[in-house]
Amino acid sequence: MRLLLVEDDPLLANGLSAQLEKAGFSVDTARTARDARQLGQQESYRAGILDLGLPDGNGLDVLRQWRTHKVSFPVLILTARGDWQDKVNGLKAGADDYLAKPFQTEELIARLHAIVRRSEGRIMDTLTAGRFELDENRQTLRAGDQTEHSLTGTEFRLLRCLMSRPGQVFSKEQLLDQLYSLDDTPSENVIEAYVRRLRKLVGTDTIKTRRGQGYLFDAASR
Repeated sequence: MRLLLVEDDPLLANGLSAQLEKAGFSVDTARTARDARQLGQQESYRAGILDLGLPDGNGLDVLRQWRTHKVSFPVLILTARGDWQDKVNGLKAGADDYLAKPFQTEELIARLHAIVRRSEGRIMDTLTAGRFELDENRQTLRAGDQTEHSLTGTEFRLLRCLMSRPGQVFSKEQLLDQLYSLDDTPSENVIEAYVRRLRKLVGTDTIKTRRGQGYLFDAASR
């Protein structure tokens, strides 16, 4: 999942990014309200973490502008302000959850998974497509009663993207956008290599190629 982290503290931002990437997220970081507004409106994200205390503006104003421009990804507000009125204002502005500093990274990640689940209409941390089950917490794949397979971070992110919308064709460019942050510059050959690896787990008929278009996950395959 591609995530936008809006945090002006470089130590906190770098530490959080590292932990989130271990948990299967691809992270873009914005340090100012201006960058946050721009990235949120121009890029495609599954979720956002938004600090309210930014050097050039209020995070709530950023959130209101996102919602005004129909930016719909779920947002977790992260701030040192713990007053109940701040929480109410954040939720009214369009936030989906609220976490006050200091916090435990495990709780942050759990809350992120929860708001993403709700945005996708799911109630569990298991993504199911046909006979395949993807455990988002453990980053493992199971096909029916077969052996459970552990996935690397990139394998997990790629498979999750495909399984989240079975039957939808994703271009290589779209997949790269979800797998890597703006600071990374991988080639499209990387997608081909990881698709080959995943096909060894799910079968060649499950991840199909649409020539000139991209790849899709066929949940009805056997």
